[in-house]
Amino acid sequence: MNLIVQVGNLAFKQLDLFALLLAPAGGDELQGVKRGIMEIADLILVNKADGDLRAQAMRTCADYAGALRLLRKRPQDPEDFPKALTMSALDGAGLVQGWDEMQKLIAWRRENGVWDKRRADQALYWLDAEVKTQLLERLAADAGHRDRLDRAKQDVVSGATTPARAAALVVAAMDTQGR
Repeated sequence: MNLIVQVGNLAFKQLDLFALLLAPAGGDELQGVKRGIMEIADLILVNKADGDLRAQAMRTCADYAGALRLLRKRPQDPEDFPKALTMSALDGAGLVQGWDEMQKLIAWRRENGVWDKRRADQALYWLDAEVKTQLLERLAADAGHRDRLDRAKQDVVSGATTPARAAALVVAAMDTQGR
């Protein structure tokens, strides 16, 4: 299973499972920024469901569970996912249940081909990324290409040309020199 701390569309594509860990309360829990991240979360874990914060953690979890029911059904999920649960890092309550739910989701995705499809998509992403990296390294390694790229950047910044046109000229020059 992959572990990535960064959140965003790029990082999300590389995850096998995304668990969102939240603290209870803190104003309106379902504001826009959190709504976006909720749409990609497979499991929402509301921490601090212990002591004085237990009741608030339960309310927060109920709020998120209600919001998740309003989101559209995702093809990569079984019927009861995504879901929200409470937990306590302090006393361990809910940790086993959270882990079990992660394992249940992973098993379902494997049985239904979602896991393999995600892995294939990840491999294609990394192929594209590697090709881009190697092309940029080739540009940087050659003084003529580097100068041409620097001029193209200046032309784009000054508005003399568009990014697409500048890129096309740099690549065409690479093609011409490579022949």
